[in-house]
Amino acid sequence: MIGMETSTEEALRGVGLRATAGRLAVLDALASMPHSGADHVFRVVASALPTTSIQSVHNILADLTAAGLTRRVEPAGSAALYERRVNDNHHHVVCSQCGAIADVDCVVGHTPCLSPSETGGFTVQTAEVTFWGICPGCAASAA
Repeated sequence: MIGMETSTEEALRGVGLRATAGRLAVLDALASMPHSGADHVFRVVASALPTTSIQSVHNILADLTAAGLTRRVEPAGSAALYERRVNDNHHHVVCSQCGAIADVDCVVGHTPCLSPSETGGFTVQTAEVTFWGICPGCAASAA
């Protein structure tokens, strides 16, 4: 209906961002393909918005992450990946052979779900854990 905003548009405005075509396209792309790098997001967005640049996608991802609408995940040895699942302190499991990544719910209890033996005076708010292993596809091909 005319005049009705989508929840994505409302979410953008709720954090003080304009609901531009680029931001909406990036959020839509990440909704269907979590744990994607900027290059992959760019390819998807550029098919719908041909004048989009890779720099624009990087800027949008930075803005969305700073606003808390996306989360940046950086597994060791990998480019930054982005997802829309935020504010639940979940963790990730990464295949050490192919780089596939999946979500793992919080390990123990509630945020931050892990407590360090020493904080150095810091107030711990979240914990990020990356589990490494072999995904089912790589395990099957090795068998």
